[in-house]
Amino acid sequence: MYSEDDLLPISGLQHLLYCERQCALIHVEGQWAENRLTAEGKVGHERVHGGGGRTAPGVRTAFALHLRSLALGLSGVADVVEFLQQAPGEPWRPFPVEYKRGKPKQGNCDAVQLCAQALCLEEMLGVDCPAGALFYGTTRRRQDVVFDETLRGETAAAARLFHELVDSGRTPAAGYAPEKCDACSLLALCLPKTAGQGRSVKKYLDLALAGGAEDA
Repeated sequence: MYSEDDLLPISGLQHLLYCERQCALIHVEGQWAENRLTAEGKVGHERVHGGGGRTAPGVRTAFALHLRSLALGLSGVADVVEFLQQAPGEPWRPFPVEYKRGKPKQGNCDAVQLCAQALCLEEMLGVDCPAGALFYGTTRRRQDVVFDETLRGETAAAARLFHELVDSGRTPAAGYAPEKCDACSLLALCLPKTAGQGRSVKKYLDLALAGGAEDA
């Protein structure tokens, strides 16, 4: 179990699974930069992060719900959590919905982030959370996600790796992958073609400003 002081952001799991170097730049070195894609995503999240909620028959909807799991060592804010009741007198079951710009990605990073929210809800509320959904801005459709044992295991493993990466204080080596790097807002900070294998971006930039980048 982790303490409250050890909690890392749930959103970091997506960074980790997309690119471990990107994750370290953000969560170890404290680097960040916006581009059009991240700005659009930020606007989309702001629309649902106003807080509050609404109620309809069989559905209670909470916006910007704060979450945390001491078992995973994670905390964050869920865009939307729908609490569903199949029949009067039955328990309300949480159904997290995460809003994403663009379209579904290759890989499982979005599903892992959503599953982490579900595991937080189960720990906090003591109820089962078997499924949720990802809503993509391009398709304007929900993509249902079932939190099966495989996805739960992948999520727990990602959380452990996230903590190990942050605790190590090291940034993984640079490696240029056009399909990822060209869309990354940290491209100019990461410098995958020029920063050098395993070199800290902060150290590289400090040396560059001092006129010694060629020898870094």
